[in-house]
Amino acid sequence: MTAPARRIRRGTAAVLTLAAALLCLALAGCGMQAQEQAASVQIDGLTYVETVPLSYADQFTIDRYEGGYALITISNGDRFLVVPPGQEAPPSLEKDIVTIRQGVENLYVAASAAMDFFAALDSLDAVCLCGLRAEDWYVEEARTAMEQGELLYAGKYSGPDYELLLAQGCTLSIQNTMIEHAPEVREKLQDLGIAVLEDYSSYEAHPLGRCEWIKVYGALLGKSEEAEALFAAQKKYLDAVAEMEETGKTAAFFYINSAGQAVCRSSSDYVSKMIALAGGESVFRSLENDGSARSTVTMEMEKFYEEARDADVVIYNSTLGGDVQTLEELLGKNALLADFKAVRSGDVWCTGHNFYQETMRLGEMISEMHTILTEPESGDLSFLHRLRES
Repeated sequence: MTAPARRIRRGTAAVLTLAAALLCLALAGCGMQAQEQAASVQIDGLTYVETVPLSYADQFTIDRYEGGYALITISNGDRFLVVPPGQEAPPSLEKDIVTIRQGVENLYVAASAAMDFFAALDSLDAVCLCGLRAEDWYVEEARTAMEQGELLYAGKYSGPDYELLLAQGCTLSIQNTMIEHAPEVREKLQDLGIAVLEDYSSYEAHPLGRCEWIKVYGALLGKSEEAEALFAAQKKYLDAVAEMEETGKTAAFFYINSAGQAVCRSSSDYVSKMIALAGGESVFRSLENDGSARSTVTMEMEKFYEEARDADVVIYNSTLGGDVQTLEELLGKNALLADFKAVRSGDVWCTGHNFYQETMRLGEMISEMHTILTEPESGDLSFLHRLRES
């Protein structure tokens, strides 16, 4: 018999009265929460079905309605109603909700991290314009499409080719949050009838929260089931690593800039979190940025040497620091690196150029980080390579 039950059996009126009061408050609270939830998803003319469950992401929500409708809400407050084929938007739809036809085409993708979602969903044909040139793409499908003339360069987010966008029949632009620094561009796009959807995946606290944004693009394209399956596959990688013991090893992730300074990821950055999820620990465990939105911190070599020299593993960021294939090339960046524990032991790795653009494979990346921390000789990797002696 539980303690509360014993107290009730003893006839403690005060306790019984308090329990009843608390129960009423709890029920009232539940009622208010239910009302608030119903209000947040209610659209006149549509019947709410469910809110899509999310494992890690918190920068968007997707509410589903009967008939195949879906409401995408971004953390900045923007809302998009995805209207299924053969259906129309409710006539009384709130003015701030942008309508998008499911299976949207002729997209302008200025957010480079979003392109991998379309490639993973086998929907690159929905994109006709982008913000990178062919030589800057490491999403192979995007590079090939540009080389074949199926994907056109329409300028960066800050200076798109409006005439080209209109000529291609573009009605939706996928932007990253840098568009907030160019409000005049956003306004111009909207004036031209081109909706702007900001991809906030870079704001996700958990690395796989970024990956979970594929559910947004699945809803837009009418491929929600495929999106769920692709995300589940990446989560499976993470779950497998999570079942293993901590490695007890530390890693230093950085690159050397043109001024000879070390550029490192802050302790709260998603790369540092990936190292932790892989069973390791970033040596820059207390490194924070200056309060800006930037995820990197620049360090003078003396302090960098002090914090990173005893790291068990070095991961050099070649995406920004330039391609490195040998230890000799790495030491050419700064001779002090020769004293590092990982350099002496040969536990030095380099990222591939695809490290940042292949957003849909973050679970695999974490798995590879775990591999270099535990079984570095286990075979070829897709995102990391070990530096040769010479």
